[in-house]
Amino acid sequence: MSIGTGNGNGNGNAGPGSGSARPSGGPRSPITDSLAKPLPKRFYKDVTVGGAAPFQILLDGRQIKTPKKRPLVVPARPLAEAIAEEWRAQTDVINLAKMPLTRFANTAIDAVADTLDAVAADITAYAGSDLVCYRAETPQQLVEKQSEHWDPIVAWANETLDAHFQVVTGIVHVAQPEASLVAFSEALPRDAFRLSAMHVITTLTGSALIALALFQQWLSPKAAWEAAHVDEDYQIALWGEDAEAAARRRGRHAEFDSANRFLALVAQSA
Repeated sequence: MSIGTGNGNGNGNAGPGSGSARPSGGPRSPITDSLAKPLPKRFYKDVTVGGAAPFQILLDGRQIKTPKKRPLVVPARPLAEAIAEEWRAQTDVINLAKMPLTRFANTAIDAVADTLDAVAADITAYAGSDLVCYRAETPQQLVEKQSEHWDPIVAWANETLDAHFQVVTGIVHVAQPEASLVAFSEALPRDAFRLSAMHVITTLTGSALIALALFQQWLSPKAAWEAAHVDEDYQIALWGEDAEAAARRRGRHAEFDSANRFLALVAQSA
């Protein structure tokens, strides 16, 4: 059986880098969202997990297939059990919008596994014009907030990667040293599951450096989210937030939390 899914990637904050120099906000590999398709009816009774790695998720004993008809198998039992819970939670129809872990796994298997280098390059492109490297000139309160949240991330990246990411004022693109980008790229995971989650986090935050700090557990999810939204939070404090914007932010936050959970579950041993 094959259930079409998308990966649920949202377009993240564009960040203060220049337009053409920044990545697209989405991967250059064929990672697409198909949530607009009609919802299929639930056709199964039991959901179980296979007994050995790589772990299968079984519907009435039958293996789930990805949209490309590849086996939906994952490297860690905790992730398999969490995906199985998503399938158990479906009632009359299979609502993929409420199954982020399934969507991320399908993306990893169907898209990212075939394009690891391209997806890693897309994440690295964010580092080349990263959110945390472009600073406001005024007002002073925003300047201080950016410095408070972003200076430690840049310092951590420079020390950890033996790099030299440059911090500039304004939005005119400044090329980062090639050696720094090479060091960043080499620090990325090269397995499809973790790389998929990192790409989602990068696009949602607009910062590859935030995503890497989160991946290496130097930043907590709460601190990463706050760092990614310094500018937005400043504007909200100044002008308030309308209902539509608040709803979009809740949606991004939910996807961010799901990507972090996916990353944590992949890291757990079988």
